[in-house]
Amino acid sequence: MIPVTCPTCFEEFEVQAPHITEVPCTYDYDCEICCRPMFINFWEEDDEIIAHAQGLAD
Repeated sequence: MIPVTCPTCFEEFEVQAPHITEVPCTYDYDCEICCRPMFINFWEEDDEIIAHAQGLAD
């Protein structure tokens, strides 16, 4: 699981990481706290999967 911070409510929650062979990728996701839509970008850095959430307008 990877921690992600919602760009709308700024609450942190965890999402399941994609398999290392599937990154880089972007998921369309709804915040588990406020239910607002966002994109979560995943990429690999030093054999670790990193995630960053962004709002739809960003």
